[in-house]
Amino acid sequence: MNNHVSSKPQSGEVELIIGNSNSNFSGVTSTMLQVMSYQKELINLRIMGTHFLPEPALAISFWQTAKMCRTPLKNGKWRIFHARRVDEMIQGILLKYLFRAKIILVFSSAAQRKRSGSTVWLTRKMDAVIAVSKRSAGFLCDPPDLVNPHGVQVNDYLPAKDKQQAWTELGFGGKYGIGILGRVRKQKGVHLFVEACIQLFDKYPDYHCVVVGAISLSNKEFVEQLKAKAAQANMADRITFTGELPFEQIPTIFSALSLVTALSDNEGFGLTVLEAMSSGAAVLATEAGAWEEIVRPAVDGYIVPVNDQQAVIEKMDLMLSSPEKLTQMGIEGRKRVEASYRVEDEATRLITFFRSLQ
Repeated sequence: MNNHVSSKPQSGEVELIIGNSNSNFSGVTSTMLQVMSYQKELINLRIMGTHFLPEPALAISFWQTAKMCRTPLKNGKWRIFHARRVDEMIQGILLKYLFRAKIILVFSSAAQRKRSGSTVWLTRKMDAVIAVSKRSAGFLCDPPDLVNPHGVQVNDYLPAKDKQQAWTELGFGGKYGIGILGRVRKQKGVHLFVEACIQLFDKYPDYHCVVVGAISLSNKEFVEQLKAKAAQANMADRITFTGELPFEQIPTIFSALSLVTALSDNEGFGLTVLEAMSSGAAVLATEAGAWEEIVRPAVDGYIVPVNDQQAVIEKMDLMLSSPEKLTQMGIEGRKRVEASYRVEDEATRLITFFRSLQ
């Protein structure tokens, strides 16, 4: 494989088409947009679908793709079609086998569950398969052609120079902040985090907890029960549910937090941990997503079993007992992300791999 990638697109022709089929903003959408922002500087590309595109000029429809890909590139090579979802694999197969598009089908897989027979069939129709973690690779029907972990934009997720001051300026209360970010529901382990705070906060009066994320109608009762439990323990003024916040506020919150928890039952990859580490926060995460591959126990944070309340309490107790150690974990986490999990490196590895297939 050629390990050199030109810093600019080499041709005026479109060489890469990226699937964008979901009208709901998701982690997959976020990853695609972040990676694409770097890929567009390395290769001429278009996004098949208009959802959430910051640059509408990059959009291309299914029918425009079918028409453009009737013929190969001028150098005789075929274009790459990159799918990240099952329905995008279906679109790629229709383009290639029904409309005779001259494309190479590549699928990136993050799921950590046994595939259905139809998904196995679709995956085996791909010309190449990428796994986003070693764990997700283990759930594929066949070994992947590449394992390429996600990255984050380290210039967007920066540690505060003084976390105590940054936290004070946010106005939630307390000297230090700890939090959990993402959709507020049981599957994300929010109840484990809130219960740990209730159990530990009498011991650690300087800390305040924030639960940041959208609360759907179906999860409103779940949240109300957590709030009632906090109130009963006289912790209502130290546990804040912010609801959904504008995306531009999220890096500011990450940068001020001393500890971020990620306690999901399952994840595809789980960018929250990388965003926290990039922001200089220590992390406490479950054995889900790629977190076991990312977090170095007692260095960046700790890993606990899924849905293990006692383990969450014990490790959080250990972490909060030493603010100095917590700070050092955040410093080490930032170093790890800078060295191994930058989104520009993820994008470059993808382009290098795509060019090896053409």
